[in-house]
Parts: sequence; C-alpha cells; structure tokens
Amino acid sequence: MLMEGQTISITLDEILDNTNNAIIAVDPQGRIIYANRAVYNILKIPDWDLVGQSVSAVIPGTGLLRVFENGIAELGQKFTFNNIILLSSRTPIYVHGELVGAAAVFQDITILQNLLDNLVIEHEKTKELQRILEVVINTAYDGLIVVNKERIITMTNEAFASFFLQSPEDLVGKPITEIYDNPKFTEVLETGKPVHGYIHDLNGHEIIASRIPIIQDGEIVGAFGKVVFKDVNELYALTKKVDSLRSELDYYKKTMLEKNCSALQLLKGKNPLMIALVQTALRVAKSGSNVLLRGESGTGKELFAQLLHTESSRSKGPFIKVNCAAVPENLLESELFGYEEGAFTGARKGGKLGKFELADKGTLFLDEIGDMEMAMQAKLLRVLQDREIERLGSSKPRKVDVRLVAATNRDLEAMIRDKQFREDLYYRLNVVTFTIPPLRERMDDLEALIETFIKKFNLQFAQSVTGITTETKNVLMKHRWPGNIRELENIIERAFNMLDGSEIQLKHLPNYLQILDGREARPFAGGSLEAILSGVEKEALIYALNTANGNKVQAAKTLGLSRAGLYKKLIKHQLH
Repeated sequence: MLMEGQTISITLDEILDNTNNAIIAVDPQGRIIYANRAVYNILKIPDWDLVGQSVSAVIPGTGLLRVFENGIAELGQKFTFNNIILLSSRTPIYVHGELVGAAAVFQDITILQNLLDNLVIEHEKTKELQRILEVVINTAYDGLIVVNKERIITMTNEAFASFFLQSPEDLVGKPITEIYDNPKFTEVLETGKPVHGYIHDLNGHEIIASRIPIIQDGEIVGAFGKVVFKDVNELYALTKKVDSLRSELDYYKKTMLEKNCSALQLLKGKNPLMIALVQTALRVAKSGSNVLLRGESGTGKELFAQLLHTESSRSKGPFIKVNCAAVPENLLESELFGYEEGAFTGARKGGKLGKFELADKGTLFLDEIGDMEMAMQAKLLRVLQDREIERLGSSKPRKVDVRLVAATNRDLEAMIRDKQFREDLYYRLNVVTFTIPPLRERMDDLEALIETFIKKFNLQFAQSVTGITTETKNVLMKHRWPGNIRELENIIERAFNMLDGSEIQLKHLPNYLQILDGREARPFAGGSLEAILSGVEKEALIYALNTANGNKVQAAKTLGLSRAGLYKKLIKHQLH
C-alpha cells in the first residue's frame, strides 16, 4: 500500500510489456532490437531471446523491412502467421532525421475476421435467397399479392399486376383499395382464418383464389392473396385433364397389378415342387450364371426368365426376348448380332443394333433354343465364350455384358446324339437348369390359376365374373392339359368371350372339353361363320401342339403349314 506522497517508478519496458499488442523493433539490417512480452503470447513464438535475430527468419512475410525501402509507414496491413490473422502497422523510426530503425505493432484479429467472414457469407446467402425469391415470385404463373396490416401492398408479382395492366413496381406502396374495389382477401386481417378456393371477380376476371393471414409472434401483421386459377374455365379444363390422367393411371396400375399378380400366382402355387423351384430361382437370380429352362410348351418358362431378371442386379437393365424358332434362319444372325449399313441388300440405312447389344447390362432370353440351326449355334457359342459380338458387315468386335437365359421343350440330349445340337453349347447353357413341371403334375394349383386368370380378364373385359360352376371345374380337373398354363389361359379367355352371366359354365368351354358322361362333344352354340371358323382353327392349332408335345416343327407338318405360317396363326390366336 502506498503512503501519501510516495510515487511508483515504471519503466517504458514495463509499460510496453503490459500492452495487448505485440511490438517488435528492428535496425536497418533487419535484426530485432526489441520485442515485448506480447510477441511471445500473440505470435506463439517459443520463449527465447529474439534480440539480434533476423526478423525475416522469425516472422516470415512480415513486410517490416519494406519500411527501409521507402521510409513510409504501412498502416492496417493484414497477414497470417501460425494460423493467426494479424493486423499490423509498420512505422519508420527517425533520429535527428536519419532512418535508424522500424517498429511493427501486431493485433490478433482472428476472431473478428472469422466473424466478419461469416457475416459476409450469411449476407451473400441472404442476397442469393432474396434474388431467388424475386425470380420465383415474378415467374410464378399464379398471381401473388401481400399487404401489411394497414392494407398497403408490400409485395406482388407480374402475374397479379397484369390483371390491372400495370407492373409490380406500380402497385407496391399503394393501398389495396386504390387498386380495386372489395379486395376480399384482406378480410383475413380481421378474422385471422385462411380461406382456400373461393370464386371472386378481379377487375372483370372470374378467378379462383386463396387468402391467408401472415402471423408473427401471435399477431396478424399482414395478409397474403393467391390467384389459383385466372379463369374458372381453367379449373374445368384441369379437372377434365386430371380425370383423364387418373383413368390412365388406374389403367396402368391395374395392368401392372395384373402382371405382377399373375406372375406371383403362376409361379408361387401350393405345389411343393413349384415352391422349391421359385425359391431356388430367387437365389440363382443374384448370380450372373447362364440358366437353361426346360419344360413342355406353355409351362411358364418365360415367367421364370422374367423372375430371374427382375430379382437380379440387372433388374434396371433391359429384358430382351428372342424366339429362335420364329425367326427364319437367314435372319436370325442379324437379329441377334445386328448389322452395319450396306451389309446386305435391303439393309437399313445406318445399320441396326442386334438383340445382344440391346440387352447390354440386362438379360437376353432365347426361347426355343432347341430350334436353332447348327451354324448359328457355333456363332452363339463364340459369343458366350468371348463375351463379344461382331455385327454383319463389320470386323470390329464389340463387348457385351449380357446374362443369357435359354429355354426349350426339346430333348437336347437326344439332339446331341443325333448331331442336331452342339454338345459344347449345351454345357455353356446348362450351368443352372430348371425343369418346370407340366400343369397335369401340379393340379393342386389349378384352382388358384383359374382365379388368377379370372381376375386378369375381369379387368381386361370390364366384367365381374365370380368363378366357374362345379361341373366346369370337374371337367377342367380331369383334363390332361397338354398345352399347360397357356392352354388354361386361352380357355378362360375364350369363356369370357362366350359367357352371358357372372359364372363360367361348361357351354363356354371349347368343343374338345364339352364332354359329359363320355358323350360326344357339343356342337357350337351359335355365332357367325367367321367366329365359328376362327374357333375351329384355334382349337385345331391347340390340338396339333398338344399331340406334338409342343414341338412346333412337328405341329406345322401335321397341319400342312410352313413353320412361318404356323407362327402367323399362333400369333393371330395369341398362342405363341
């Protein structure tokens, strides 16, 4: 404690050591001649004697030596040292008019700089959002207007101002009552309740609008009006369009539901063998192995191929199907591998992609692989080995990433013995094999399959068929189903074309099924001659396929048709 009259002696060094700013002085050679304590604290320099050290070595980039070049002070210079943002002022030291040194004062402004940077960033973000908001408001199709609680317009857009043949700038700042009489949307300033979809006359336009209060801290501070439709007729047109889109959506939803439901019901029945096959197929789908599907015609081989695709990692890629028996031999190569422009007479300008390229990153389903000619088999084998194809008319190989699923109802082993099918191709295809049972071996699924097809054709024909009679069911249960699931589907579809009630009866079945107690088939139950002949032709096709166990080449010979002619008729009657 100081006594009265006592004084304290404080040196200049003590004063400078207690300042919050770092101070360094150097001589003309750049050697430090003074540094206060703050230099060590602010600049984070280790605690050693800096006097005599080169300032450039201790604080690189300080700029202090520039003072000796021009003798002029540099004030408020910002630089970074040891991750610290500093504000520095450099001043020359004159003695008797001679420049004898220079001093620098450093102030740590890191926190301040970060704060300013954040403020600048936030300001730019705010400006950007404001610009976006202005663009959105002015390009909005809807008319928008905002008023404050004094009913002064504070914001509007061009869509709203166009009702009065003015610009938004002409309206902002004016009382809303000056613009038009009875501005109904301002009623929300009193009620605080929003109203949507009211019809109002706006300067001669019958509009549909909404009014919404603007509330801050529980207080109504303004109102927002929005023109939803500039003309009531727009609403009528939109309603009509929505109804049309809704109908279209319902159609596609039903179509997809029908497709998915059919696949699930057809593949996931009660039959233990089918259940095991589906479970195995779901596991195999995850791999990229080639799969061979075997079974009689109409058993659902294509459904298994689709299942293998949709449950695989290639599900987003294409699923491409080629029926090897339906394409003439001389065209199958170009169909599979494509061709270049000018490859042959009649080749399309610009060439054409083959099915392998179209199926890249997806799945290629080769149906009726057993009907492929030997020469084509050799080319297919090379593609499977090299994973590349060559278009007709080109010598440039093209890589393809395709998973191959093949299907046949032929006895490939017998064909190999008869030199009709390549053994090496057989082993390439036969990595994983699924033998799909015929319908007669899974009759416990028949009832569920009938229900599935009734649901399908109820949607397709816009009918409400509830089921089949017991008599009809018994006949179907006794049938041997040589045409399998496809035959069943065709029979149910035929019944839908014939029935006149809500239940499928025996009379709605094809003639070859209309047998009661061993008696002869019933005659046709009326109809035009064209319809009767068409029905006879379809049943003849089914019979020929059944007796040939699905072998289309043999069925064509039995009917006296060429293979191409048979396929045209199969397509006509949807039996392909």
